[in-house]
Amino acid sequence: MIRFVKVIVWNLPRIYMIPRMAYMAKHANRYGEEECYDYAQLAIRRMMRAGHITTKKYGTENLPAEGGYIICPNHQGKYDALGIMISHAKPCSVVIDDAKSHGILVKQFIDLVHGKRLVKNDVKQSVRIIKELAEETKKGRKFIIFPEGGYFHNHNTVGEFKPGCFKSAMKARVPIVPVALIDSYKVFEEWTLRKVETQVHFLQAISYDEYRGMNTVEIAEMVKNRIVNRITEVLNPA
Repeated sequence: MIRFVKVIVWNLPRIYMIPRMAYMAKHANRYGEEECYDYAQLAIRRMMRAGHITTKKYGTENLPAEGGYIICPNHQGKYDALGIMISHAKPCSVVIDDAKSHGILVKQFIDLVHGKRLVKNDVKQSVRIIKELAEETKKGRKFIIFPEGGYFHNHNTVGEFKPGCFKSAMKARVPIVPVALIDSYKVFEEWTLRKVETQVHFLQAISYDEYRGMNTVEIAEMVKNRIVNRITEVLNPA
């Protein structure tokens, strides 16, 4: 939390970026997805510099070269999506809990990357979001979805994956990219200003042909196991 405060204070001279994000998001016909994403990455880089944050990326060669896909990482904290975005060269967006998406800066950032806000316990709205995700990934967009649905001070331990998070991928028949996040929780959870390093591991993409015929429970278990295995390999090498 103390790092979060430092990031805010250090970037006060750049507060103009918040209305700039809002303006670019509002005029999407003038600013394309790539231009908006570049600006989002600029904001992330400045935050990382202020917070002494380094993120190492691995496995970018596993990302599909063309088309849309769903990115499914484990969830550790507020920095997770940012760590993935700064490591992902092509524009991608994120699905976020609506209740957490309306604060200052968060709202403008989510609007800038044209993210999706999910209202928990609203079945009708969830169905609509799944449909939108399927339609947009078919057209080539990429989205980050956190199958755990939240983070609970779990650090590098992975919780249960919600099968419903994979419905949009199944509907669109697009690849699923498992992502293993390591030490991402340290960014805003630890009460220290010392340098922190996180890791983003893009695992081998799971094509539709590979998961075709499986149900969402089986897919969730497969994706989770691959992430757990990678985290174990990194933290507890044989």
